[in-house]
Amino acid sequence: MHEYQKAEWQLAAYRVLDLTDEKGLFCGKILADLGADVVKIEPPGGDPARNVGPFYHDISHPEASLFWLAYNANKRGITLNLETRDGQEIFKRLASSADFIIESFPPEYMDKLGLGYPVLSEINPRIVMTSITPFGRAGPYKDYKASDITEMAMGGLMYICGDADRPPVRISADQAYLHGGAQAAIGTLIAHWHREKTGEGQQVDVSIQESVIWTLMYTIPYWDFAKLLFSRSGNRQTRFDVVYRLIYPCRDGHVCYRLGTGPGLGPMQARLVKAMDSEGMAEGLKEVNWTELSFDRVPQSDINRWEESMSRYFLKHTKMELLEEAVKRDYMLFPVFSIQEILEYPQLAARKFWIEVNHAELDTVITYPGALFKSNEAQPGIACRAPLIGEHNEEIYEMELGLSNQELIALKQANII
Repeated sequence: MHEYQKAEWQLAAYRVLDLTDEKGLFCGKILADLGADVVKIEPPGGDPARNVGPFYHDISHPEASLFWLAYNANKRGITLNLETRDGQEIFKRLASSADFIIESFPPEYMDKLGLGYPVLSEINPRIVMTSITPFGRAGPYKDYKASDITEMAMGGLMYICGDADRPPVRISADQAYLHGGAQAAIGTLIAHWHREKTGEGQQVDVSIQESVIWTLMYTIPYWDFAKLLFSRSGNRQTRFDVVYRLIYPCRDGHVCYRLGTGPGLGPMQARLVKAMDSEGMAEGLKEVNWTELSFDRVPQSDINRWEESMSRYFLKHTKMELLEEAVKRDYMLFPVFSIQEILEYPQLAARKFWIEVNHAELDTVITYPGALFKSNEAQPGIACRAPLIGEHNEEIYEMELGLSNQELIALKQANII
C-alpha cells in the first residue's frame, strides 16, 4: 500500500499493473476507485495519452491533460520500456506478485515481447490478464486498428443517433473506449471471483466493438414498447410518418418531455394538460382523449399544434418549477442540467458525490466525480490525483524490488525507465 491509504476499500488487498492507453484507462480507474493499488506503467518520457486534451487553462503539457487526470486518478505511476530485455525482466518481477494485468496493445504484441499470458501465468498462476482490443483477439478483424468513432460506427450505436432525415451522428466525446473499459473491469472482477474460488488465473478478452453492441440492448424492448418504426432516435423520433419532440426550451434552459398517448403514456399527458389548464394555457388540448389516441391516426399538423401549446407553457416556467409540478401531478418531465447545475445539485451534495482533489503541481484544486456506489462496508472515492511521469519509480523499484539508486540511474540512462 502506498502513501494514499485505501486500506478499507473493497480491492485494497490487490495490485493491478496497468499497461493500457486511451482504450483501457477507464478499466484501471474503476479498479483503482475500488481500492486496488493500480500501478500505471508508462514508457520513459510519459504515456502518449498525456497529450490528449483538453488541458488545464489550455496549456498543452503532459502533466496538465484533464483527460489524463480524469482517468488516472487513484493510480500510482512508474516508467518502464517493455521493448528492452531489462525492461521485460523487470516487468516479470512486478508480475510475479501482482494480481491483475490490464493491457490494450494489439493482439500478440505482448507475446512477441515474451510477456504474453502463457509466460506470465507460469510465473504467477493466479494472475488475471485482461486484454482490451478494438475487435477482440480472434477473428478476421483482430489486427485492425480503430479509433473511438470507428467503434461507435461499427458497434451500431451511431446508427440510432441523430435525426431520421440526416446522416447518423455521435456525441462529441469518446464513448466506445469507456464502454470497453467498463466491460473490461466487469470481466476482470468476474475472473477474480473465479480465482478466489479455484485459485486459477485466466486471460480476459475484451472487444470494444462488442462492448458497444451491448449498449444497443435497450433498442429492442423500446421498439416493442413504443411500436416505433425508426431509423434513428435522437432529439426527434420517427413513428410511421410522424415526428415528435423530446427536448423543449423553458425559461432558464431546456426540459425533456415526450408527448404521450395510449393507455401507457396517455394518462400522464392528460395530467400535464390539467397543469396547463390551471393557468389557462391548455386550449386545443383539453378535448383530446389521450388514452384512446394513437399516433398512427394523428396528422403531423395536429402534433405540431399541440407541441406549440406545450412549448408556450414550458417557456413560462423554469426547469425546476416544471419538475416540481411534474412530481406533484405524476407525469414524466425532466430538467436538462448544465454542467454547473450538476455541480450545484443538492441531491449530489447531500450524498457528498463531488470530491475536491489538491493538485499542487498545478497550484489548484480540481473537483472530481466521486465513488461509483455507496457501501456500508467501505467508502471508495478519490484518494489521490493522477501520477506525475515516473513519480513512483523510486518507491516501487527501490523500496519494493530492492534496486539500488545506482541501478536506477543506470536504467534511466539506458532509457529503460
